[in-house]
Amino acid sequence: MTYNPSKSPVLKLWKPLKGSAPGRWLATKAVCFKAPYFLSIQPTLTRVEPGHVELEFKKRWSVTNHINTVHAIAMCNAAELAGGLCLDVSLDSGHRWIPAGMNVQYLKMAKTKLRAVCKVDSYDWQGKQNVIMPVCVYDTNDVEVFHADITMRISPKK
Repeated sequence: MTYNPSKSPVLKLWKPLKGSAPGRWLATKAVCFKAPYFLSIQPTLTRVEPGHVELEFKKRWSVTNHINTVHAIAMCNAAELAGGLCLDVSLDSGHRWIPAGMNVQYLKMAKTKLRAVCKVDSYDWQGKQNVIMPVCVYDTNDVEVFHADITMRISPKK
């Protein structure tokens, strides 16, 4: 089987605009149009390439909990977005994916704007059914406040 690079619409938007401010805005809006729940954290994509996706989202009242830190589920939402998009722009175009599970660790209280990073060194997933997408969430001091390992189920497109 030959590897066919991703034909992700987000990657097609991102590449010609080279991560410029209009490109970040347009790519983020495209993702949130396709999966509207991600709008709940109002993310901004800051890096999109095969094997590496980063996004930011601000600490706002609507994503905080009773102790005024960023809510755990808001960080899960950001992790799923980063991990899913990273897989999407890296995966062979003849395959599709869906989240199958997520293991998370709440490492520190999240008191600032956050940055979710999914980076994988090797994305040769030929023949694999499940892959783990690691996502780290950092505060503005570059302290990891949250970590997720997301199991993604890969299958051939029908």
